Amino acid sequence: MSWEELYSSAFKKVRDNIASVGRVLLAYNTNIDAIKYLYGRDLEERVNKEGVENVLPYSEELPERITSVPELLGSILWSIRRGKAAELFVESCSTRFYMKRWGWDELRMGGQVGIMANLLGGVYGVPVIAHVPQLSKLQAGLFKDGPIYVPKLEGGKLKLVHPSEFSGDEESCIHYIYEFPRGFRVLDFEAPRENRFIGAADDYNTNLFIRDEFKSNFEGLADSSELAIISGLQALTEENYREPFETIRAHLEVLEEKGIPAHLEFAFTPDETVRREILGLLGKFWSVGLNEVELASIMDVMGEKALAEKLLANDPVDPIAVTEAMLKLAEKTGVRRIHFHTYGYYLALTDYKGEFVRDALLFAALAAAAKAKLGDVRSIDDVVRAMDVPVNEKAAAVEGALVKEYGMKDGIGEIDGYQLSFIPTKIVAKPKSTVGIGDTISSSAFVGEFALRE
Repeated sequence: MSWEELYSSAFKKVRDNIASVGRVLLAYNTNIDAIKYLYGRDLEERVNKEGVENVLPYSEELPERITSVPELLGSILWSIRRGKAAELFVESCSTRFYMKRWGWDELRMGGQVGIMANLLGGVYGVPVIAHVPQLSKLQAGLFKDGPIYVPKLEGGKLKLVHPSEFSGDEESCIHYIYEFPRGFRVLDFEAPRENRFIGAADDYNTNLFIRDEFKSNFEGLADSSELAIISGLQALTEENYREPFETIRAHLEVLEEKGIPAHLEFAFTPDETVRREILGLLGKFWSVGLNEVELASIMDVMGEKALAEKLLANDPVDPIAVTEAMLKLAEKTGVRRIHFHTYGYYLALTDYKGEFVRDALLFAALAAAAKAKLGDVRSIDDVVRAMDVPVNEKAAAVEGALVKEYGMKDGIGEIDGYQLSFIPTKIVAKPKSTVGIGDTISSSAFVGEFALRE
């Protein structure tokens, strides 16, 4: 079958079966995204005002966190010159004020949990329980209608209600997202592809604040769930990770005891100590999702420096290097499923076999293309509107390398007892936004896979 036929078939299978998926537990990070579409002249003027010599060093190497305006601007340039996403915590109050004055073009639901809750519950109709660290009216108003629930204590009893019924006046967590298109030019840099840089002005998620009603009732919440997706560990630091990790370990033990498959949505994690701790936790997860920057950062703490460099050396990313890295990660941790997503193609390494793994990836790629094309996906039938988006031509070389190395056929091969699944993605030439694409991909693929299991 052609890739277009495989795409069409996969969409129909998932759409017809997604109603069979039970409740999904989502933790821990939700915030508000303030999106700013960058203009070259404006950004260049800002860099010049702060002093090019003060800004450029951070375009070479990212700081661990942002403590000044030059670090902010340099980090934005780091993402532009590579066409790669990054997210850093903004520690400085004066820099937060600078970003607020710089402004935004639109506000959207943010945080991996918030984005996934709106997609799974508000678009696919899959019931979700979401942990929302702060309940402001602004945050509550960004949740879609649908089976999206947050835990609420009333008269000592736990109730599950839509966030709109549990909105307060707490401070809003805002992440400032600086988007740029492919070909964006500033100074001597040109973006090889569209992407964004995120400055997180957020004291809830950076400390992994977990609400008492969620923490104290976790076992009961897990009892009513079939799957779990964990995210939001990326902003923790060597100074503050210990207490949150105790809670996470306890939650993972509950999920493991109840046989609930849990997916970890990895994200760029600047702190090396936290990356090591996440690596140590991976064996408790069924699945992990990451891109090349994130996979390289994990290889780095595993001591695989040369492999980490190889993952960032080419565009498109070398699939043989990716496969080698995924194998090392699977063998070290015992995680059953590794989902790698990059611009142009996805791979999944699983210790189980079946076409449903590939088909779930195809559905996820179609959902991501629909989001990029439309800006917002309102129903599962909107996903099929991305069928006319062309399949990435550059992925043919990637597929050829995988066929040669692993004898892959129709996107499925085998290596060292694992199944390796590959798909070429659909590329939207001028996406309306890239925010939330990774979360759309990972949650759609994970949930889609369980929709297709017999």
